[in-house]
Amino acid sequence: MPAENHADNCADSHAAAVAADRAAEKHAATNLPLALLCGDPAGVGPEIIGRWLAESPENRRGVVAVGPRRWLDTLDVHGEAVGEADFSAVPGQPDDAGQRVAWAALEAGAAGCKSGRFRAVVTGPVNKARLARVGYPYPGQTEFFEARWGEGTARAVMAFAGGRMKVALATWHIPLTEVSAALTPELLERTVAAADFLARKTAVPVLAASAVLAETAVLAETAVRIAVCGLNPHAGEGGLLGAEERDRINPVLDKLRVRYPRLSECLPGDTVFHRHLCGEFDVVVALYHDQGLAPLKTVEFDQSVNLTLGLPWLRTSPDHGTAYALAGRGVASLASWKNAVALARQLSSGTIL
Repeated sequence: MPAENHADNCADSHAAAVAADRAAEKHAATNLPLALLCGDPAGVGPEIIGRWLAESPENRRGVVAVGPRRWLDTLDVHGEAVGEADFSAVPGQPDDAGQRVAWAALEAGAAGCKSGRFRAVVTGPVNKARLARVGYPYPGQTEFFEARWGEGTARAVMAFAGGRMKVALATWHIPLTEVSAALTPELLERTVAAADFLARKTAVPVLAASAVLAETAVLAETAVRIAVCGLNPHAGEGGLLGAEERDRINPVLDKLRVRYPRLSECLPGDTVFHRHLCGEFDVVVALYHDQGLAPLKTVEFDQSVNLTLGLPWLRTSPDHGTAYALAGRGVASLASWKNAVALARQLSSGTIL
């Protein structure tokens, strides 16, 4: 056999072995259970999880519930207890002990992924202000998982997916006065990459809680159509209403367009979501929290899912709060929780970005 043919065969064999190893790792990761975290024990999270688990035996396969022991005892599912053994929540009446349970559940979920016990986490809603009162040092859950899984580097992206809309946020829980300075080239590139990932991985609809969830599929072999909101009114109007788009943001997008050929320049935020709903774009990059979430929650408050992307493991969550006024009444919608689990199962087959 000629030497060059032998070398080619060796290279092919090595590539095949690497591919087989990666496939085995992906299969192993997919076979791990999801961790279902209780959230605030006094909110709607525990009862939503319990009602969803009771709906079908299929829902109880491949999941581990994480929360207080007395709650776990009411569920017919594998569980991991956190907090004091005798802790019992009163629906609608949050307290400091419950916040410590919610925090402990987050820690258990994050540690379980790192130790190879869980493949992803689906988190119940928490109360950020009450968590802060017991020493929780993060403004939200996204920042918590970035700290636990990102090894000190800012790699997470907060994103949202519903049946009709997909949004990635460049900045999250910071004051508006700090947004402009935070929009670095690295941050914009990371957010655009996450938006591209989200649109591709959710091209086939999996959000099945409502008949409304019929979306236009994005073919995997075609470039994703990514819209980017401007920071200022009318995307700066050529510099008349602000220069960030012209001087800082659009030059970065121009460079990224080599990799993402259907990436827009900065577009006016007051019309871009309408264009997204009409099918012109597959996903929208919003530059700050309320710019993206006001339209998303207006259109599909009960359907959308919060995702933490860009980290070695995936976290999803229903896109609503603790809803103390509804806790214990059995009337809270399960739709967003169902979608959060469906997306976690679909996307948690390995590294997220």
